[in-house]
Amino acid sequence: MSVVLKPRQFSFAIRAFIRLESAGGVLLLFATALAMIAANTPLSSAYRWLLETPVVVSVGGAGIDKPLLLWINDGLMAIFFFLIGLEVKREVLEGELSSAKKIALPAIAACGGLLAPACIYTAFNWNNPDAMVGWAIPVATDIAFALSLLSAFGARVPVALKAFLLALAIFDDIAAIVIIAVFYADNLSIAMLVASAVALLVAAYLNRSRVTSIAPYVLIGLVLWLAMLKSGVHATLAGILIAFCIPMRDANGHSPVQSLEHDLHAPVAFVVLPIFAFANAGVSLAGIGLSDLLNPVTLGIALGLTLGNPIGILSLVFIATKLRLVTLPTGVTWGQVVGTSFACGIGFTMSLFIASLAFEHTDGSYWAVDKLGILIGSLASALIAAAVLAFTLPEKRQGVGVKRS
Repeated sequence: MSVVLKPRQFSFAIRAFIRLESAGGVLLLFATALAMIAANTPLSSAYRWLLETPVVVSVGGAGIDKPLLLWINDGLMAIFFFLIGLEVKREVLEGELSSAKKIALPAIAACGGLLAPACIYTAFNWNNPDAMVGWAIPVATDIAFALSLLSAFGARVPVALKAFLLALAIFDDIAAIVIIAVFYADNLSIAMLVASAVALLVAAYLNRSRVTSIAPYVLIGLVLWLAMLKSGVHATLAGILIAFCIPMRDANGHSPVQSLEHDLHAPVAFVVLPIFAFANAGVSLAGIGLSDLLNPVTLGIALGLTLGNPIGILSLVFIATKLRLVTLPTGVTWGQVVGTSFACGIGFTMSLFIASLAFEHTDGSYWAVDKLGILIGSLASALIAAAVLAFTLPEKRQGVGVKRS
């Protein structure tokens, strides 16, 4: 039985999602500020001690012994990716990605936002194999911060522009998932990969058998996460895979996917991502000089985020419109697309996450400059996006939108 949200219900769901993501973006900013304070004051020793504290979970003779930072990056972020998986499934089956007409524009834009930042980073670091593993850092978009920026303009923002950004971010998330799975696997264990495949097949069988109770999927998801953690493929991908197995609808038209999305959005926005930001955004500025600002990794990330996203997105969208493959959404101007493309350069949480994967096995020489590049690039992107949108969005006067000339 297929049930699709009515337009009014869908609009309400989009508005509720954006409000939640925007509030989460404010909390992310607060967590980032706390991390920077902790890393650059006498609290720095306590901050490092907290993140390096060993956390052990064991059953019998088997167990997992990791620092708190890795539990956050491997464990908590699996919940975040689980939510992303639910959102992607819903959008593909019933939402903004459910038809070729809806998919074309954000898909083309996302390709540009993937290729250009990666090329800019590569141009700065192509002769350094150790640094080149970070090529994917500037391709990510932090949807919470990007939506927070748009929401700051209130009713001036066309609904179609918000929907475009949401759909583009979904494709960006899909690309990030593929990149992590393909490029950041390490020391693969065939036995654990087989165990992962078996767990995934069991979950798929439950879906085919129309089992709509969430508990079995959660249990299998834990097994899948543990197997992938030991396999060498990043454990957060277990969240994505198990989310794809959750049934979209039951026999009565109720959606387990949407129910889980509703239940998880607040914990992810207000707990998971702020904790991740606090644990990963603390950059010590002590001793940072001009050489760090001009480091090829810093420049590649910062310019990849700030310039790569708008260059890539606008170039491909412009070509596609000239070829009449796509058209801009009704009520959306090129100036607004320019502002939104700069907003896509706010990488932050996703960029920090990919950076943690890219350089986790290095000697630590890039751990400061990669975060420095992410912070500079994300901040510059936000400021430019805000300036462009302030000029290009229509003004609201007595309830009537009046576009700037």
